Amino acid sequence: MKHLVVALACVIALAGTLTAANRSKPSHQQTEANTRLQIFLDNANFGPGKIDGQQGEFTRKALALYQQSKGLPVTAPGDAKKALDTSGLDFSGIDPVFTSYTVTADDAANVGELPPSVEGKAKMKRLPYANLAEGVAEKFHCALAFFKQLNPDKAQKLKVGDQVTVPNVKPFVLSTVKGLQPGSAPPEAANDLGDQPQSEKPETKKETASKISLEVSIKDKMLKVLEDGKVAAAFPVTVGAQQTVSPVGKWTVKAIAKLPTFRWDLQMLNKGERSAHAHLLPPGPNNPVGVVWIALNKKGIGIHGTDDPDSIGRSASHGCIRLANWDVAKLAEMVTSGVSVTVE
Repeated sequence: MKHLVVALACVIALAGTLTAANRSKPSHQQTEANTRLQIFLDNANFGPGKIDGQQGEFTRKALALYQQSKGLPVTAPGDAKKALDTSGLDFSGIDPVFTSYTVTADDAANVGELPPSVEGKAKMKRLPYANLAEGVAEKFHCALAFFKQLNPDKAQKLKVGDQVTVPNVKPFVLSTVKGLQPGSAPPEAANDLGDQPQSEKPETKKETASKISLEVSIKDKMLKVLEDGKVAAAFPVTVGAQQTVSPVGKWTVKAIAKLPTFRWDLQMLNKGERSAHAHLLPPGPNNPVGVVWIALNKKGIGIHGTDDPDSIGRSASHGCIRLANWDVAKLAEMVTSGVSVTVE
């Protein structure tokens, strides 16, 4: 009898766990509503992180900052168990939430061999997407797992001409990165940038720098773009680890490298000390610093993209400030040399 009671207790506990799990999994309607909100925020330059159909940490933070910027009541509670109140937001421009996209030859051109080792990557001419699913998911700011959920029968064997379902967000087009303005593309490794001058006209630089400033919160893992002191945009970030902390203080943007090369130096990454043993990694979306490097006036430290958008906010960088590629591409169009950056 004792064993039977214990067994029944285990069954009841398991049933309770499964019920809780089912309750926590959003319904199709909830997923669509959450995705609509994420697209709305992303299009407004208040990045919710990767689009995944959930009301996660960065969706809540982005909503709160957006509401603050528009003078709206803040309805984004920190408690993840409480549903977000999105009343007062105009979602009329986001219909449908999901749209059909046909995979193109240009998408395939951005896919190629991606060696697993640093040594192997250093021998390549570029670091492309490993497969079409990765490239298309990033194009639509989408978590790879969510992309696969939306396309369960296609994602693993995607090919040119296939039609897939994607979030109806403004796409990130890799080929446009070279044309981002303002910006400069020095020939050396991005993290070796020092005090190189920018290529913009002085009056453009002065005007932009006087209006725009950046604030990075290490605690909140958010980067805010301020225009005349008011929040105009915000993006989730990853900040430095304990051994290579992001430099607290006031800094200045010195240069912008588009599709940068990166000097991979294990000692520099782990200890902040440059060594003679390094590998120069070529450009591409799977470069460790992504598609853009925004150099600060502290050598070796920058605001940059990533080869792993899932890591944003959820793992520590090597002292730099890391954004998803689609977000850092947006940021690169907002800043130029002379823009102040506060890290706190």
